[in-house]
Amino acid sequence: MYKQLTKITSRPDLFEHCNASALWTDKHRAQHMLAYHLNEAIDVSSRNMDFIDRSATWLGKTFDLASGKRLCDFGCGPGLYTSRLAQTGAQVTGIDFSENSIAYARQQARDQKQDIEYIHSNYLNFHSTEKFDLITLIMCDYCALNPQQRSQLLNTIVHSLKDDGHLVFDVYSLSAFAEKQETCSLEHNQLNHFWSDKEYFCFLNTYRYEAEHVMLDQYTIIDENDHFETVYNWLQYFSPENIRTELRHAGLEITDMYANVAGDTFSDTDTEFAIVARPTKKA
Repeated sequence: MYKQLTKITSRPDLFEHCNASALWTDKHRAQHMLAYHLNEAIDVSSRNMDFIDRSATWLGKTFDLASGKRLCDFGCGPGLYTSRLAQTGAQVTGIDFSENSIAYARQQARDQKQDIEYIHSNYLNFHSTEKFDLITLIMCDYCALNPQQRSQLLNTIVHSLKDDGHLVFDVYSLSAFAEKQETCSLEHNQLNHFWSDKEYFCFLNTYRYEAEHVMLDQYTIIDENDHFETVYNWLQYFSPENIRTELRHAGLEITDMYANVAGDTFSDTDTEFAIVARPTKKA
């Protein structure tokens, strides 16, 4: 038991294990994730509905989507943004690797008679012959990626944007990182059976990587059959300077920063911020 506990509570090297996709691809957990998405009152898998409405309105006006521009929402989930943005007159595509979320989004589009293209895929591997006027990546998805994945994503985005197109995404700030602490807890059937329909205990170890501004939530699930599983949920926190550097290396330049993807005024004390970027102008 001592050896097991030592293993469970050992701090991994930075980005040593990356398997957070298990949150969305496991059928049992995917059902819980979809329920979180659709809960109108909370900011868990998606923003609350009032914010989404305000954000969609701002995106529509700021990027003139009513003129029929082409939009792609990376990590679209169950289509909470895409369904609203399609109402502007934009040609909308949504990409997500959660089969549950895409199935729900497609059904909603059929029910509402909306012509939205939904693609069940990991957006890191997305390839399209079409170019987009606007690409969105919302709910701080960028922060959940390791440096190699972020580089791959930005490369995909650059090749998917029109020369005058824009990328809009949000990230957690260093102000948010400053509030984070290392913790350790043990809970029976954590999060109301989120991890499994079996009986289980879950160890949650939260680790802080100070120099890199990264937090790790390490979940070790031990079910009634003594089956062990560990899920690693990494989150990177950013300054505007960090973001600017990563984008510049990928061939993108920042045009605006906001407090959020609803266009509120930027403040360096906020726990997150949003970025508008475009392909770097060629000389």
